Amino acid sequence: MRWQKPLAAAVVLTALATPLTAVAHPPVGGGACSPDARFLGFSDALNKTTYDGQLVAGLSALNVTGPHSAVALVDNVLTSPARVFNLKVSSKPTVSVDGMTILKRPDGTPFNAQDFDGEGLVVERGDRTILATSEREPSIRRFRLSDGLQIGSLPVPSRFQVAPAGEAVSNGTFESLTASRDGRSVFAGMEEPLAPDGRDADGRGRNRILRYAGWPGHDYRVASQYAYKTDPGLSLVELAWVSPTELVSMERTFVPGVGNTIRVFTVSLRHATDVTSHASLADASDKVFLQKELLFDLVNCPPSGATALQPQPNPLLDNVEALALGGYLPGGRRQLYLMSDDNNGKTQITRFYSLAVDLH
Repeated sequence: MRWQKPLAAAVVLTALATPLTAVAHPPVGGGACSPDARFLGFSDALNKTTYDGQLVAGLSALNVTGPHSAVALVDNVLTSPARVFNLKVSSKPTVSVDGMTILKRPDGTPFNAQDFDGEGLVVERGDRTILATSEREPSIRRFRLSDGLQIGSLPVPSRFQVAPAGEAVSNGTFESLTASRDGRSVFAGMEEPLAPDGRDADGRGRNRILRYAGWPGHDYRVASQYAYKTDPGLSLVELAWVSPTELVSMERTFVPGVGNTIRVFTVSLRHATDVTSHASLADASDKVFLQKELLFDLVNCPPSGATALQPQPNPLLDNVEALALGGYLPGGRRQLYLMSDDNNGKTQITRFYSLAVDLH
């Protein structure tokens, strides 16, 4: 997402009352963000840099591919070509770029901001192809990593197209994408509700997550839809697969003059209900929505020496759009990385975050 969506004033006051108190006396360096999340550090090493003549900016999705490697997707920075960067990463954390692939149409010409707004990313098994969402239409395209050429796409139900073609709102479609370990399931999350679903009286979004079934590198079909309810005023911006019964989600918003809210949740799939047949979620029972539990709120993590270029309730915060799970760390916790999208803006930072989380 290029621009950050604001919260209503009443929601802002409620959401920020506790976090402002929580960071009044932050510990020095790393420390606890919650009982189940420990902050390990951050790096601004990629901020306002270039690689092979292209801006390292607008990083909206992240996929860990090995103990010290990851791939990051650029959204729609100016008129530059759509692209992914290969990254070297560590939990310390450290991050650097060591490769780039330009994403191209089937005719070999590069996609750009006019027809591609990259937001969700899956590196398929074998690391030879990727799935990348564009929230403009929306679409989920498959690209070869060797040359960046588009070689396929996944079907998108007509109602998920942006109005007037469908019922989705502009700049509010497939912001997140994740796949199961075996690649048999792919989950695509809507950033905002479809028009008939809307938000409830408290501002909670009634969003949908599509589950595709298929095989990596081959065809997928939409197998089911799940209902997901956001916190008041927030939007669903990222998903990560944990197990057949669990996902991790991230929600975010931005309030000018106040700053960002970034919350990460565990999401249970144990009693997931297929809501494909629901024309609207507005009257749906709470039982059909996936159950979620707050893992941590980034505002409660120690600032650790971070500085912000615009007002933030914690200077550590920025426009975080990417989340990825890595392997297990000493002690049994999982590595979790976050990354912010600076939109190539003067008041935003490309920041890389490292945390250790207990997903039970």
